[in-house]
This record gives sequence, C-alpha cells and structure tokens, in this order.
Amino acid sequence: MNYGKKDEDADGGLVKIDRTQVFQEARLFNSSPIQPRRCRVLLTKIALLLYTGEKFPTTEATTLFFGISKLFQNKDASLRQMVHLVIKELASSAEDIIMVTSTIMKDTGGSTDSIYRPNAIRALCRIIDATTVQSIERVMKTAIVDKNPSVSSSALVSAYHLLPIARDVVKRWQSETQEAAASTKSSGGFSLGFSSSSGNLPVNNSTMTQYHAIGLLYQMRMHDRMALVKMVQQFGAAGAMKNPAAIVMLVRLASQLAEEDAQLRKPMMQLLDGWLRHKSEMVNFEAAKAICEMRDVTDAEISQAVHVLQLFLSSPRAVTKFAALRILHSIASFRPHVVHVCNPDIELLISNSNRSIATFAITTLLKTGNEASVDRLMKQISGFMSEITDEFKITIVEAIRTLCLKFPSKQAGMLQFLSGILRDEGGYDFKRAVVESMFDLIKFVPESKEEALAHLCEFIEDCEFTKLAVRILHLLGVEGPKTSQPTKYIRYIYNRVVLENAIVRAAAVTALAKFGVGQKDPDVKRSVEVLLTRCLDDVDDEVRDRAALNLRLMHEEDELATRFVKNDTMFALPYFEQQLVMYVTSDDRSAFETPFDISKIPVVTREQADAEDRTKKLTATTPSLKPPKTGPTKGAPSAAEAAASASAVAQKYAQELMQIPEMREFGNVLKSSPLVELTEAETEYVVGVVKHVFKEHIVLQYEIKNTLPATILENVSVVVTPSEEDEFEDVFVAQAEKLETDVPGKVYVVFRKARGEGAMPVSTFSNVLKFTSKEIDPTTNEPEETGYEDEYEVSDFDLTGSDYVIPTFASNFAHIWEQVGAQGEEAEETLQLSGVKSIPEATEQLAKALSLQPLEGTDVPVNQTTHTLKLLGKTVNGGRVVANVRMAYSSKTGVTTKITVRSEEEGVAALVVASVA
Repeated sequence: MNYGKKDEDADGGLVKIDRTQVFQEARLFNSSPIQPRRCRVLLTKIALLLYTGEKFPTTEATTLFFGISKLFQNKDASLRQMVHLVIKELASSAEDIIMVTSTIMKDTGGSTDSIYRPNAIRALCRIIDATTVQSIERVMKTAIVDKNPSVSSSALVSAYHLLPIARDVVKRWQSETQEAAASTKSSGGFSLGFSSSSGNLPVNNSTMTQYHAIGLLYQMRMHDRMALVKMVQQFGAAGAMKNPAAIVMLVRLASQLAEEDAQLRKPMMQLLDGWLRHKSEMVNFEAAKAICEMRDVTDAEISQAVHVLQLFLSSPRAVTKFAALRILHSIASFRPHVVHVCNPDIELLISNSNRSIATFAITTLLKTGNEASVDRLMKQISGFMSEITDEFKITIVEAIRTLCLKFPSKQAGMLQFLSGILRDEGGYDFKRAVVESMFDLIKFVPESKEEALAHLCEFIEDCEFTKLAVRILHLLGVEGPKTSQPTKYIRYIYNRVVLENAIVRAAAVTALAKFGVGQKDPDVKRSVEVLLTRCLDDVDDEVRDRAALNLRLMHEEDELATRFVKNDTMFALPYFEQQLVMYVTSDDRSAFETPFDISKIPVVTREQADAEDRTKKLTATTPSLKPPKTGPTKGAPSAAEAAASASAVAQKYAQELMQIPEMREFGNVLKSSPLVELTEAETEYVVGVVKHVFKEHIVLQYEIKNTLPATILENVSVVVTPSEEDEFEDVFVAQAEKLETDVPGKVYVVFRKARGEGAMPVSTFSNVLKFTSKEIDPTTNEPEETGYEDEYEVSDFDLTGSDYVIPTFASNFAHIWEQVGAQGEEAEETLQLSGVKSIPEATEQLAKALSLQPLEGTDVPVNQTTHTLKLLGKTVNGGRVVANVRMAYSSKTGVTTKITVRSEEEGVAALVVASVA
C-alpha cells in the first residue's frame, strides 16, 4: 500500500530529481568528445535543484564546478549559455571558482549575436570579490552601453549586486548608466508578453533597459537630493522614457521628493499631473495614487486624479476598473466629498459580474453617500449579500459599521439590516464582524441600545460560536442593568447557564452578578441571588467558584462589590503591551528577579478607551488597503487619541517627577500637556516645555538639548517670569548639572498657585536659559576648568484654560449640554480663522486647542461648507465642560467659527474660550 500517493499526485507537475543521482551522472562532463545535448539536459537538472533550494555540499559543488569548467572547450552556444547559468548558481558554495574569470571575460565580449553574453556577465559579477571589481570595470562599462538590450540589462542588474561590495567603483559608471537610460535599444529583443489592449506601450526587453538604468541611477544618487531632482526632471520630460515601468519608478521618486522637501512640492506635483495623461495605464494609476497619498494634498490637486480614475471606471477591462475603484475606495475613507462626483459611475458597477469590483463599488458608495442615499443603498445591498462569500460580506459589514457611526440617525435601518444578516449562514469571522458592528451601535448610538440588545439576545439562543456567546454575555452584563427593564435580560442569560458548555456558563454567571451587585430593587436582587445559588451545584468548578464569589460580594458593602464587579476603568492597553514586551525581551537577565510592577501601568476610564476606539473605526479603511497619508491620523495625534492617552502620558511623567524628592509631596499629576517647542530644531540650543498641573502647584519641565559640537553646558537653569506675577509663587528650580553635545537634559521650574488648591491661573511665561559654557579640549577630550557665564532667550509660551481640561467621552451630547447649561455658566466667542484651509482642518485644530473630546461623529465633517462640532471634557477639579462650535467655510475668508462653551465651575467657560481667542 502506497501511503504517499496523495503527495505524489499533488506534485505531479514537478520532475523528481535526486541530488545524489545527478552528482553521479556528472561524470558525463569528463567524457570525450563532449556531448552538448546530454550535457545541457544534465545542467538543466542541476539548475532545477539549485533553484528549488537544494544545496550541494562544498566538496560536491567544487567537483561539479571543475567538471562543468571543462565544457568551455566546446563551442556550442546553447551549452555555453547553460554553463554560465549553473556556474553563477554554484558561485556561493563551490571553491576556487575565480580561476575561470578570464574565460568568462572572453565570453562577455564575444560576437554581438552570441546568446550567452548576458549569462556570462551575470556569472562574472557573481564570481569576483571586492578586490577584483576594478579589473572588470572596462568590461562592465562597455556592456552597459551595448546595443543589445539583453546585454545592457544584464550588466545593469549585475551592478546592483556589486553595489554592496564596491559602491565607489560602481558609482563611476554613472555616465554609462545615464546613457543607457536615455537611449532606446532597437536591435534584437523579443517581447516579454506584457502589453495592454488600450493603446499602452508594450513592455519588452528593448525598453526594459531604461527601467534597470533608472533603478541603478537611484541607488547611485540616493544620498544626493539635487542629483535625484535633476534625474527626475530630465527623464520625466515628455518622450524621454519609453518604458512604463521606468516611468512608474520616476513617479515614486517624484512623490518621495515632494514629501521630503516642501520647496520641491510644486514642480513634482506638475510632473505627477502630467503623468496622469500618459499612454500607459500603469503610469496613470501610479500617478493618481501618488497624488492622493500626498501629505496635505488639497481638493484642487486631488480632483484631477479623481477625474482620471473616473474615466477608467467605464473601461471594458475588469482589472482597470478594479484598480481605479480600489484607489477611489481608499480616498473615500478620508475625502468622501471629492469622490462623490464619481458616484453615478460607481453605482453602475454594483451589479458587475466580478464580485471584487461589486464589493468595492458598494463599500465606496457607503463611504461617499449622504443620509438621503443610505436607505436606497441598504436595499441594494440586501439583495446582493446572498451572492457573495464571507470575505466580501465582512468588507461590506465594516463599511456599514463606519456608516452607522457617521449617520446615527439612520441606525434603525442599519440595525435591521445587521440583525437580518446575523441570522444568515456564515462562518465565525463574518458573524464576529456583524456582532462587533452591533456592539458599536450600542456603545456610540444610545437610541439603538435596547433594540440591538434584543437582537443579540435572540442570537445567543442559537449561537454555535463560544467566543461570540461569551462576548455577548459580557455586554449584556454591562449594559443590561442600565436599561429601563433589566429583568428581561436575566432570562436570556440564565438560559445559557442551563443549556451551554462550561465556558459560556461561567460567563453567564458573571453577567448575572452584574444585575445583582448595586441593585436598588430588592426583588431583582433576590431573583439574581436565587439563580446564583442554583449555580453552586454546577458540575464545573469554574462556574461554582464564580457563583460563590459573586454571592459573597452581593452581601458585602456596595462600594467594594461595585469596584470589583462593575469596575469602569481599564489599563492603557498599548502602553501595557509595550512595557510587557520590554520586560520579557530585556537583555538584563537579573531584571526577572524583580516581579513586573503592574501598578506603574496607567489606568484610563472606559469613556477614554471608547473615544479612541471610535476614532479608529471611523477613520479605518478596508483591512486589505493601505490607508492614505491624507487621513486625519497623519501627523499630530487627534483629539480623540489625546483623550485616550492623557492618563498614560500623565503616568509616564509622574514616574519622572517622583524621582525628585521635593515633588513627592505634591500628589498626583492631574494633567500633563504635550511638548511645546520654544525654539527651532536647527538652533544651537533646542528647548521645549511640558506643563504639569498639580492640585496646588504648576511644574514646568524644560527639555533642553545642546547641539554645539565640542561644547559642554554646566549648571543649566531657566529664569521664568510669569506675566501675572500675583497668581504664582516661586518654589524652586531643579537645574541640569551638565549638558553634553546632543544629549538631552531636563530643568524643572516649580510654582505654587497663589490662590490655593483648585485655582486655575493663566499667564504668559517668558524664559531665559542660563548656563556656564565650557569648550572641550580636543587633546584630552575633557572640558576646560573655567568657562564663561552665558544666557539664551527663548520664545514665550502660555498657560491657558485648556491646560486644565481633560477630554472626556459621553454618548449623549444634547442631554449634557442642557444639564450643564442649567447648572453652570456660558461664554461665547466668534473668530475668523483665515489661515485654515478647510472645515476638517479647523475641526482638528479647534478640538486640540480647546483640549476637548469630539462627540457623536462630529470630528469627521460630512459637509465641507458648514459644520457643527460638539465637544466635551472635564477640568482637573472634576467639573464638566461642554462646547458647541459652529463653522462656515468660504474660499475668500477661510473658516468663520462661533464657539459657545458651558461649564459647571465658575469662570472656566471664559478661560476655555480664551484658549483660542
């Protein structure tokens, strides 16, 4: 019985070759006369073994090499071609291969019709080392400019392999490489089979030389920006390049240069715009993609690329439509209004027979549609879902989840759609995507909570996936007690205790406990206690232990039980993960003698975690796509991300501050600001400041770096003068004893609030850096004994009302707005933001300037001319601050905004408004 039959069938397309047998057959190379045909067959077997990863031992490889070298006696061109090919592959394992250098060099300069010349050049560059590269320089220069494109390409590609070992020698071949890039070889050549039916230039080996030459020129000039700019402009001119692959490389270089140097942005964008109208589709797509991914690209710059992509949507070729739609889908995640003009053409693709195209069409429409088109799209999708695979269904569900957060008013129809497909057949990943979408509706759209919970209750009655059942039970335990009728969820949860496996039963017991702990209704609490008591007889010890623990907690003090069962705080998971990785991968093995200190991990509230989660999901694209650089997550962190990481930043700084004995009595850091740059990065002394707020103190942490070479600064301090001197009392200055070149140091300046705990003083601070400068003696590498006193004035900075505000998340803005308005005070201001170019930019800048958390999806503007931004936060004293910002955009005047702020604490609203006034 042959148990390996299945494997043999699977590999039926491959020839079975035994290395030992091939090595024995190599005696053929010693026969006389040489038999070219049989030798070519044997060399082919050796090449196949080498290409499939088989390694000959050094002894065998050397024996093979000497046997193969005897074949140079024969003049057969095809045999010679195979000899060079196999020698090239044996070069890494055989010994003494350099002895055939002279023979191979002769073959590189053979007849122009010799088919083995390219192989000879490749073999030559593999057998030489760094010390002998100069000996083949003349051969390589001649080959690079050879009229035969195959020879030229082989020389250019071989130069790539020589760069790591002889960069200086290869860089001397620039003029020849440039000549190869500028010329189009016309002799010889055969089509490589890459062509387009839409009038594209065929990509064949007569022009592929240009691609290889451009790539090599880039490697030679990659550290010389001006040379790169000259190269892109020279070869980017119309008609200079014939090979589309070479132009694609120029497109990428132009994009890179525009990103790295703002002064080059305009000329590079002009080149990219010209390439949008190139004859080759691959160039058009690459140029459009580069423009759309450009940092801070304007709507005017991106509109031409979108227009070109729109034309491709009507192409008869499926691959062209897919490529255009894929780029448009990526843009739509961040600039939906720009792609909106393409919607009529995209709608025609919904019924396309290619399901990849149809899926991208639907998800793009979901991203670019408005509230009026949502209902129509949902009807079209409903009939489409049954015809596609789970992978495409997940893509659509992810798009619908984003739409739910974008248009909360349409939650009813979307929830109905999600609950419908939840009952359809599907695998775990698909069902998980649907359940996660319903979780987000419950979390971020309060109106949908009870209906969504009801659908999830029905789903777990017949849920085959344990992980999903556990997650839903946890959610029911968290959200169920907050609803108007919590008792109706208890039945669904207890059914799981009766009918499910041990893992689900344990999760159900924990969920039940959340209905009993802190419960004010004695009947409900008694019912939960009865059900948990029944669980004490469960066959699984985990279930019994959870039931016993929760019964005990129900009889304990409410504060202890609530903190244990209903804890609404959580660790800052990204920071937690980073610290664990650092602990586990530490090179210092003695570090494991000290247990991991979890108390140093920052704790964030559930609201802050939800805020970060919501922003990520709103700005997320389809997982298969690379997010464009134009998205709101580029550059500085958004307000939502700042909210989620505020506690983590405060904890990080707190660890540093507590190392200073005088600060330990200040208590906890209430808020730490981002680093404010007070000097340019190119100055001799680079200074930034972080503002730390305590109950009774303000600590200014100055980050200072000395960039002067051969100079050391000693006794570094900062003289700080507040404009409102009566608001602050000097406490002390912790100076930096020594600052070496490019080694950052810290100086702390501490003030006490003159009006005591809870005060929120604002002021402008002037700063003068004072230090003793000493030069380093180059002979001893030690600083001079005496230096000179010096000072350096840096920019002023402000301590504003927003420095006392922490972004906070909540799900119901209208309720909080009315509640704070009834209890507190209000302040408003109208501003003209003339330097702001768009509503999205104004939205991001205002949220960060006010240090408040955007709510209800208002951080992603839908309308580009008017927008209302809803913001929430709390002061370091715990009082709520809520803001309503109305914006209108005009191309002439920029963004006009009216900011209305309400606060529970007296005077805070005016302070917050003044932060941007």
